Amino acid sequence: MDYKHAGVDIEAGYRSVELMKEHVKRTMREEVLGGLGGFSGAFSLAKIKNMEEPVLLSGTDGCGTKVKLAFILDKHDTIGIDAVAMCVNDIACAGGEPLFFLDYIACGKNYPEKIAAIVGGVAEGCVQSDCALIGGETAEHPGLMPEDEYDIAGFAVGVVDKKDLITGENIKAGDTLIGIASSGVHSNGFSLVRKVFSMDSESLNTYYEELGKTLGEALLAPTRIYVKALRSIKEAGVRIKGCSHITGGGFYENIPRMLPDGARAVVKKDSYEVPAIFRMLAKEGQIAEQMMYNTFNMGIGMALAVDPADAEKTLAALAAAGETAYVIGSIAEGEKGVELC
Repeated sequence: MDYKHAGVDIEAGYRSVELMKEHVKRTMREEVLGGLGGFSGAFSLAKIKNMEEPVLLSGTDGCGTKVKLAFILDKHDTIGIDAVAMCVNDIACAGGEPLFFLDYIACGKNYPEKIAAIVGGVAEGCVQSDCALIGGETAEHPGLMPEDEYDIAGFAVGVVDKKDLITGENIKAGDTLIGIASSGVHSNGFSLVRKVFSMDSESLNTYYEELGKTLGEALLAPTRIYVKALRSIKEAGVRIKGCSHITGGGFYENIPRMLPDGARAVVKKDSYEVPAIFRMLAKEGQIAEQMMYNTFNMGIGMALAVDPADAEKTLAALAAAGETAYVIGSIAEGEKGVELC
């Protein structure tokens, strides 16, 4: 008896590491010390010394049951982008710059090419967010997970000068709410999505005119990363007062997280066109509007509060960064929460 007969292929693990090295190289920043394969990732903090009062930020998350679609479609090169996005977007929400990222992949069986494809997606997410992939772990779990399944989670560390922290404490009535478009469902609400649509190859590979793509392509579209978009607003001289990453819990749970007491977000539903995938979900699943806005991002991946005098400058900066953005409402006095009208 040996480890391979017990279900863990050490040689496959070695091959996975070799295959992923080229992906990891794409993410390197000059602060990274050493290479892939050490017991820990090393990252120099020399540049942070230039900040007045550096504050470390962290975020950890996964992709939820969205990974089930990757299994069915046998497409594994984008799910890693989702894992990175869910972490670095939270850091960007606080005004921070993501510095480095680590991933954790648990699988029933280590298929090196599949693991390398997943890590390739992680690397792409890191490139999109200027974040270094400095380490990770691939754990083979025979007997605990089916051989063809896996789960992925990640952890990111970032930094911000305390004076640049986005806290929401200065939000006041009259401020403008700006929404930045999402790329689709992102990585939340898939337990409900999987109840609405048949999760089989035939259903997911069906082309829909209103989507302009197959259902699977629409659902598996990776979460948009907003790090560079928020940086462009700062570089335009705009102070973002509050920022909300619209993840699980949709508008109703996430927008209040950026609000101080006595401030209420008033969102105009007709301020932008809700993407077709959400309209399909609501219709096919007979999902009530309140539940839709309490589960999904509804086409808005980030919501920002800015001074009304900065609204046009913010929209211009986002457009220059390649983002689609809308004025979706404003801040009013009242009990902390969200009002859709």
